[in-house]
Amino acid sequence: MKKPLKKRSVGNIVLTCFFAVLSLVWLFPVFSVLFNSFKTNAAINLDTFALPNSESFAGFSNYLKGFTFGNYPFLKSVAYSAVITVASVGLILLCCSMTAWYIARVAGKFSKFFYYLCLFSMIVPFQMVMFTLSFTADKMNLNTPYTIPVIYLGFGAGLAIFMFVGFVKGIPKGIEEAAVIDGCGPVRVFFNVVLPMLKPSLISVGILEVMWVWNDYLLPYLVLDRTKYMTIPIHVQYLKGSYGTVDLGATMAVIMLSIIPIIVVYMFCQKHIIKGVAAGAVKG
Repeated sequence: MKKPLKKRSVGNIVLTCFFAVLSLVWLFPVFSVLFNSFKTNAAINLDTFALPNSESFAGFSNYLKGFTFGNYPFLKSVAYSAVITVASVGLILLCCSMTAWYIARVAGKFSKFFYYLCLFSMIVPFQMVMFTLSFTADKMNLNTPYTIPVIYLGFGAGLAIFMFVGFVKGIPKGIEEAAVIDGCGPVRVFFNVVLPMLKPSLISVGILEVMWVWNDYLLPYLVLDRTKYMTIPIHVQYLKGSYGTVDLGATMAVIMLSIIPIIVVYMFCQKHIIKGVAAGAVKG
């Protein structure tokens, strides 16, 4: 019995070291953006991967420049990104959880067909529909930060419904039947019984969708009127001077400011992602 335990412990140590090195490799771009945000533009061009020193250190001037660079305020971009993210994720969580409950509880050809249609939407490349989508969004006036969440609902529904359906199937039907006996209608059963039990899955889906919507560049770029509305990823692209010159220091600073909220949210909620994914994998 001792030899297998020894081999297992050695194997765990090897795997731990391997994944520790791998995590550093994945984190290196983030650290690169961080220390470059404190360097002068000339120093970044000369040696991108060098650490700041007494000559190349720019302090917080890059962050101040990122806030004030150009004619479009950075805080305005932050506000639009926040509005789009909150509205889109809220719409996805509400509509997709209700749809998943219907699919899991109402057995029929229509519900199965709709479920497989949602799964199919997960494998359709965005490039196949982006031109048609842009045209349709303009015709239906969905090209503002207050209407684009409808488009995000369509693209985010596949993953959300897939995870919610797996979780709902693991909920005993007896709990819902007891609520019906007590006089609850379908709406009250969902909001008072099912929705509270969906909390782990709601949190995990919410975090994944927040990371996607907040960092998304292509969809807002195609749909929104960029002369009026800019999200943070679009704002980063427009940090250019004359003749296409780019202030890399200010760009790195703005990128760092944009990823900090997502990193903080993910660090505090990563355990819920694992629980929600595991719960959504249950098949009833």
